[in-house]
Amino acid sequence: MSLQFISIPPTTDRQPVALIVALHGWGANARDLAALAPAFNLPDYQFVFPDAPFPHPQVTGGKAWYDLQSKDAGGLVESRQLLREFLFSLESSTGVPLSRTILGGFSQGGAMTLDVGLTLPVAGLICLSGYLHSSISPAAGSALPPVLIAHGTQDTIVPISAAVRSRDSLTAWGSQVQYREFKMGHEILPEVVDVMRSFVVETVSKCD
Repeated sequence: MSLQFISIPPTTDRQPVALIVALHGWGANARDLAALAPAFNLPDYQFVFPDAPFPHPQVTGGKAWYDLQSKDAGGLVESRQLLREFLFSLESSTGVPLSRTILGGFSQGGAMTLDVGLTLPVAGLICLSGYLHSSISPAAGSALPPVLIAHGTQDTIVPISAAVRSRDSLTAWGSQVQYREFKMGHEILPEVVDVMRSFVVETVSKCD
């Protein structure tokens, strides 16, 4: 099994200077976040939006990284491995190393971002309206990428307490965390995209 994806190359006809990989939430698909790419206004970047590997149990055309309705998060182990392999494959297919790759995600995609991204030498991570899997515990002394956490104070799907818990855990593990709360629900407002863009540009600039 391999991940299907949408790829949006730079609009400058040059080699991409960096890569943004964005993971959709439970029941959505790659098209959901791909619509955001133009709003970033980063013409030198390549954007990649993978589909989660499993069909959603209720939503036609929707995908899932794992089964949220099962106690054992069925599919998580498979998705974790597929996503790791996918990210490494992008190094050769795009010419952009992981060290210049930003991995981000929304909701369940945000959880997968932290799950896999904290184990890889990526430039940075973005977790939108997401949460931290309880099984995550980075090795002591491991260098962690900087993380942007953005969450809505009115989120009724993933409560703001999940974002606070993620922030506190990541900070305790030594990650450099930017934490932002927005007056919104389980969504991505234009001002969130602005914050993401600033984080991406600042983080990639430090890769040089």
